Amino acid sequence: MNKIIVIRLKEVLTERGLEQKQLAEMTGLTERTISELVNNKTLRYPKSALESIINALDITDINDIITLVDKNNSEVI
Repeated sequence: MNKIIVIRLKEVLTERGLEQKQLAEMTGLTERTISELVNNKTLRYPKSALESIINALDITDINDIITLVDKNNSEVI
């Protein structure tokens, strides 16, 4: 089974009633960076960006924003 890493930022923002622009303002990251993470367009995940998001959203478990998905059928593992 081939697995891929998926950023769950879109779901987290929806759950918290936040928009990408608001998160960009909260973190000091660009809206483009946030958008690329939300849409899973990022090939490399910048540690500093993830740390900024984790701190801004008060995330205590990395699994809240990062998960593994089966590449063949896109099911969350």
